[in-house]
Amino acid sequence: MSFKTEITKLHYNKKTLLCIFMPILSLCAFFYSIITKIRNYCYDNDIIKSQKVSVKVISVGNLTTGGVGKTPVVAEIARHYIKWKQKVAIILRGYGGKLSNKDVHVVSLNGEILYTAEEIGDEPYWYAENIPEAYVITCRDRVKAANYAITKFAPDVIILDDAFQHRKIKRDVDIVLVDSVKLFGNGKHLPAGPLREDLNGLKRADKLLVMNKSLKEVNTEDILSKLFDKNKISICNVVPSFTYNIKTTEILPLKSDVVAVCAIGQPEQFYNFVQQKYNLLGVRTFDDHHIYKKEDLSDIKCNIITTEKDAVKLEKFGFENIYALKLKLDLNIEEVLKNV
Repeated sequence: MSFKTEITKLHYNKKTLLCIFMPILSLCAFFYSIITKIRNYCYDNDIIKSQKVSVKVISVGNLTTGGVGKTPVVAEIARHYIKWKQKVAIILRGYGGKLSNKDVHVVSLNGEILYTAEEIGDEPYWYAENIPEAYVITCRDRVKAANYAITKFAPDVIILDDAFQHRKIKRDVDIVLVDSVKLFGNGKHLPAGPLREDLNGLKRADKLLVMNKSLKEVNTEDILSKLFDKNKISICNVVPSFTYNIKTTEILPLKSDVVAVCAIGQPEQFYNFVQQKYNLLGVRTFDDHHIYKKEDLSDIKCNIITTEKDAVKLEKFGFENIYALKLKLDLNIEEVLKNV
């Protein structure tokens, strides 16, 4: 049993052996919520001051742990500004890499990727590979990374990946993502639930983006409008586009037999996407940001489908049967960034 996998099940009301620990986890969550309230109070009342940097800063984050869809949204925003000839720097913590994220690491420069996915983490590497026009930088201190980027590269806009709770840096726009189905899980704070802070934190957001990964039309606006200005809520439909071989780029025919493999925060929706288009024989789930070994997959003889973020860590093994599922966002990015 993977502890991280089981704790995620607990957060979203699924059966798990960890239910017996809920009283202890709830006590820890009580103290966690007090700490976050005190911290937010200090920032809200300028007892602790956020630091302003000299260029526009856009943050993309969420209130919960796990994968909601921040990476493709950050990419879409970056491409929007790049299209208008703006210089873009993407800054993120760099979780899951071997290098220390206390230091500033420039992952990509002028289209050249300077680190491996293992060294720097899957998300920074994916950005570097898919948005070569952007400067991709990692450091857990976003102010330090932002000032470094400004000094070295003079970007017009900085996009922060997963920084809603990182209030040390002042931002011009806060975009918060919410899963249309899972919403806020069981409504409890970490570690008993997925919440990083109270739902009152939504008041800091400038835009709320509801990520719809189902085939159904979402009706969460009625729920969320009780917490947030309805006029600032946008819907982003996430749909599977096509699946390509990571070695040859060959497209995988629909209805092919496949095994789905991933190491992401909330894998169920990925598996649902695969099942819509292919004959899913089985799944193999690893902990979020898992560093793969060749033997993790070497026994799978049929087609393997994985996420694009996982694919960047699997390329080095040279397997010929690995395919990556590309997702497409149905999102009016101009509307999201209107008046920004």
